[in-house]
Amino acid sequence: MSWLNTAPLLLLERYMDVTSMRQTLVTTNLANIDTPGYHTRDVDFRGELQRVMNGEDTSMMSPFVMPVRGLIARPDGNNVSVDRESLLLAEVQLQFKAATAVLRSEFAEINTAIREGQ
Repeated sequence: MSWLNTAPLLLLERYMDVTSMRQTLVTTNLANIDTPGYHTRDVDFRGELQRVMNGEDTSMMSPFVMPVRGLIARPDGNNVSVDRESLLLAEVQLQFKAATAVLRSEFAEINTAIREGQ
């Protein structure tokens, strides 16, 4: 199967993994909006995709989770912003939906190639 270039599929797989992890973090942030001292966390999205593009094997690695800096903390020490998290949740859902559409397209092309090769 040397004719099949799997690099775009691997990148797309990691993109979807990181997007899914990011959605989990955003919902966790929202769930902890009233937890004193809780600090917003996020994934280094660009860094994760850059590692894949650089050829690093990220298949067994969890995305790098980091605290979000620069957010205003309330007196109880919590810095979760409903506006920020709601916007990110919508963004992540759109990103995942777009990646799913691209993946469907890739598999449709493979399926077409298989059918035409018979």
